[in-house]
Amino acid sequence: MTTTTTAGTARSVGRAHPRVEGRAKVTGTARYAGEIPFADLAHGWLVTSAVARGRIAGIDTEPVLTMPGVLAVLHHGNSPRLDTEYTGLLGTPDRTSALFQHDRVPHLGWPVALVVAETSEQAREAAEALVVHYEQQPHDVDFAGAGEDAYTVDGHMPGAAAKGDLAAELATCAAVVDAEYSTPEEHHAMMEPHAATAHWDDGRLEIVDSNQGTMWVAHELALLFSLDPASVHVRSEHVGGGFGSKGVRAHQVAAALAATTLQRPVRVVLTRRQMFSLAGYRSPTRQRVRLGADAGGRLRALEHDCLSLTSTVHEFVEPGAGAARVMYDADAHHTANRVVRLDVPTPTWMRAPGEAPGSFALESAVDELAEHLGLDPIELRVRNEPDAGPVSGLPFASRHLIACFEEGARRFGWADRDPRPGLRRDGRWLIGTGTAAASFPAGSAPSTAAVTAEADGTFTVRVNATDIGTGARTALTLIAADALETTPDRVRVLIGDSDLGRAWIAGGSMGTRSWAWAVTSAAAELRERLALSTGVPPQGITVRADTTDAVGALTQKERHSFGAQFAEVAVDVATGEVRVRRMLGIFSAGRIVNPLTARNQLVGGMIWGLSMALHEEAARDRASGGVVGADLAGYHVATHADVPQVEADWIEDVDPDDPIGIRGVGEIGIVGAAAAVANAVWHATGVRHRRLPIRPDRVIRAEPPRA
Repeated sequence: MTTTTTAGTARSVGRAHPRVEGRAKVTGTARYAGEIPFADLAHGWLVTSAVARGRIAGIDTEPVLTMPGVLAVLHHGNSPRLDTEYTGLLGTPDRTSALFQHDRVPHLGWPVALVVAETSEQAREAAEALVVHYEQQPHDVDFAGAGEDAYTVDGHMPGAAAKGDLAAELATCAAVVDAEYSTPEEHHAMMEPHAATAHWDDGRLEIVDSNQGTMWVAHELALLFSLDPASVHVRSEHVGGGFGSKGVRAHQVAAALAATTLQRPVRVVLTRRQMFSLAGYRSPTRQRVRLGADAGGRLRALEHDCLSLTSTVHEFVEPGAGAARVMYDADAHHTANRVVRLDVPTPTWMRAPGEAPGSFALESAVDELAEHLGLDPIELRVRNEPDAGPVSGLPFASRHLIACFEEGARRFGWADRDPRPGLRRDGRWLIGTGTAAASFPAGSAPSTAAVTAEADGTFTVRVNATDIGTGARTALTLIAADALETTPDRVRVLIGDSDLGRAWIAGGSMGTRSWAWAVTSAAAELRERLALSTGVPPQGITVRADTTDAVGALTQKERHSFGAQFAEVAVDVATGEVRVRRMLGIFSAGRIVNPLTARNQLVGGMIWGLSMALHEEAARDRASGGVVGADLAGYHVATHADVPQVEADWIEDVDPDDPIGIRGVGEIGIVGAAAAVANAVWHATGVRHRRLPIRPDRVIRAEPPRA
């Protein structure tokens, strides 16, 4: 049924709408950061280290400077100085972005020089000819053997949380699971490489970039270069995928350094191979999960310890144990996120950081506990549904996880499932089904937005949002149209420009929620102004809103999206082949703005979870310290042939205390998906796979349980 506003205009939110920039993208007229033309443009090519640890003993620049088209070679001996002693928007900066400030080499692929030339081809040829001499030192990249020097780290959550006597509770439990789970190093592998062009215009540093927040990048560059924030302007109109990787990276800094040195526009684009060492990645994890329950299935003890790695130049933690702090309570509840420093590049945020690898371990362990207890996996989760946050003690704003499981079980045909493993066959294939729970935080951050009523009856929305392919530009158009009681075709949304003001980044599933709050606030005030006005002047009427106070006044509760993941797999134990036949995800994610793009995001996340379960693995060579096969040929991701029937849907989810009601859906889809696939593989074969990915060789080597 179509609902209408008081003015009689059909509501746009909740109805499928194609992307407003869709035509520009499919016709090639949407220009990305590496495609925008500039007069007198020079090109930079990064030279990265050939050793994994050591010092630069010398750089033979003279022969390279005589090569055709070469304009400059920047390195630690001649580069402008940068300030690295600051705290940025998201904490202390990763020193990787402070290029050419010293002679130390902390990992393979560390930037040691930038060659700038008239053309990209000339820059690449000269960069490959540049000879760098090193004093090589022993390095250590062995995560499998690391752990003795690990320590607990606070990331975007406390590093450790504990209550109750774990040993005492475990001793009284009727069933205990104590297992280690591991996930490998994983990379973002977005379609568009990192690219940036820098130039100076009337005393102002201009950056055209592909990033997840122009305010973020502008702020960090101003601090790095010791500039007035107003003298840095960053634009990022179209972004071909980010997934957490597109923050402040070496390419923007390199372009800015070269533009400062040469006083002309300089573009730097990372190669795919360089992205494997300079664009961040998801750290591998080793996770120990201990679960203990009484005979009725109630959890008495829960321990989740997650070990990840970080570099020697920056501290980043993959908070895999965080999911347990939301999903399940127990009398003894201990969680910890720890890191170990190695001679590797710095990891970073990657789609559902913490929850993606953490849910694999936790939800696999819950499935194992259900097996030990002789309970249905969904029933075990029902019996352990908490009334409040297990660690925070805060009430849940809404928690419809069990409703997601009930609806998913109905659609998936879960009631017909024989719980015994290894019984269903389809020719050479063993068939199994599995399920897992999903959760992801629904945060919000202060943002600003301006809405203008134009003299021609249209509206212009200015908000420093970033559309990294999620459909945010379209969602904001629909939200603004409803708030202004008009139609989407009368609304123009301008985004991706640091001059538009302060707004949250596209990350943490907080972007659209935060931006929408600011847009609706400005639109509401504008409607009040218009009701009192006698007309719109030629310059229009503009209202600007800032949600800082409103966000701060929001009632403190546990706010999350939840979901139930289901998967059916077919396994050939002779060849080791695993095929996912179908997936279903049912989610509770607040008010869905655009069903078309929301479903796209959820399905995309689920496919990523499939890829995580069966394909993705970056192997690091101990001898060289680098990733083996650092390209899209060597780093396997799921392709069309791997993707089965995937269905995503949602249930109604209303938080009466939330004035905006919108939650992000970019990350919840991946959470729990890998666990659902792994649990289905166990149901098919009777063999637990606690190490991802579930490769054919691991399936072949796995021994089925004895009767």
